[in-house]
Amino acid sequence: MKKKNKSLKEFVSSGGMSYPKIVGLGFLAVILIGTFLLMLPVSNRNGLSPPFVDAFFTAVSATCVTGLVVFDTYQHWTLFGQIVIITLIQIGGLGFMTVITMFSILVKRKIGLRERSFLQESVNQQQLKGIVRMMSMIVKGTLLFELSGAALLAIRFIPKMGLAEGIYNSVFLSVSAFCNAGFDLNGKYGEYSSLVEFHDDTLVLVTLIFLILIGSIGFFVWYDIREKGLKFRRYSLHTKLALTITLGLTFAGAIAFLILEKDDTLSGMGTGERILSSFFLSVSPRTAGFNSVDLAELSPASKLIHLIYMFIGGNPGSTAGGAKTTTVAVLFISAWCSLRNYDDTNIFERRLESDILKKAVTIIVVNLSLIMLSTVVISALQRELAMGDIAFETFSALNTVGMTTGITRDFNTLSKLIIAFLMYCGRVGSVSFVLVFAENRKYSEVKNPIEKISIG
Repeated sequence: MKKKNKSLKEFVSSGGMSYPKIVGLGFLAVILIGTFLLMLPVSNRNGLSPPFVDAFFTAVSATCVTGLVVFDTYQHWTLFGQIVIITLIQIGGLGFMTVITMFSILVKRKIGLRERSFLQESVNQQQLKGIVRMMSMIVKGTLLFELSGAALLAIRFIPKMGLAEGIYNSVFLSVSAFCNAGFDLNGKYGEYSSLVEFHDDTLVLVTLIFLILIGSIGFFVWYDIREKGLKFRRYSLHTKLALTITLGLTFAGAIAFLILEKDDTLSGMGTGERILSSFFLSVSPRTAGFNSVDLAELSPASKLIHLIYMFIGGNPGSTAGGAKTTTVAVLFISAWCSLRNYDDTNIFERRLESDILKKAVTIIVVNLSLIMLSTVVISALQRELAMGDIAFETFSALNTVGMTTGITRDFNTLSKLIIAFLMYCGRVGSVSFVLVFAENRKYSEVKNPIEKISIG
């Protein structure tokens, strides 16, 4: 009797744990190792072990490339602790599966079909062919961009800090920016000051803007541009959407902040400095988390734009978090086509697959539900904190941004654990986290009868 041939998906899934479980447990293992290392007295300037929840919170924030902190990175952690943090950031930014593959390539271990399929999912690649070559490109590209960014930052940091400290700070900040992590070592200029010291430094801010954008644009987009050059018409639909939305959001946000903040945080600046700060304000919320001006002083309208940008985030398969640009784009494109009474959802002379809208709605609903529930619970736990500040924090955590109005260190233990959970879901993927508990679902061939309801 002949055995039935299994499909690729069945073959991969039959080999053990699924991709969501492996990634979820992998990130959790990295976080726990990081927590243990940060609890060592050698990691802390005071020579004492911090409370477990604070070390755990820091490890989650670094691994999930968020940037929310309960301690100033420079003033609290020693050189050893800072190296632990930047290592966690690099692992979290590249992705758990990418790091494993990098070591497999270095030791010349054969990469099997199951591992290749996981790599395909980790970078949102649309086909299995060439995935190992793409991983090699990601690792090489990451090193190239991070070292280039560090070299540019060193031009400013070495004269300001000295040779050794200037190089170290340049590498740390370059890796953090590329991975959209939001950690920095500028606490020497003021606790939790982020990049305020360099608010008028064109070289530093422009370098960081490009590092953030390159990291958040998506590895698949890199690969597409590398393979097809600068010929926009030849790009895949995903790349066209990702590039168009990224540029659109960047310029639209810069114009909005330039107008909204001209009499507030941008007042007293020259024209060039205002434009530079506006672009940085536009890029950083998606999802880097650095700030060159005091976020608490932003106008209400600017804070709302920050919330929107934090929720949107970067592109799929990148170092950025958020619901992702293409997810939000699908909702708006579908709504537009529906208003025009089109039968299909079309963009750039292509038709979107039929179930893509359902996936996009699922991501948006799950993310918003987690944010709203967390905001309500933390507001009930800590009534002394303003609800608007708590909402800003939960948006920032789930979308792995790291921006804060300054209340992170005021959270109690339970609130910190809730924020840590949001950061974890944001990096692993909120829907992927839910799927871990829904993998054994059964499908019935019997369908219920249809009955209409009224909406709208």
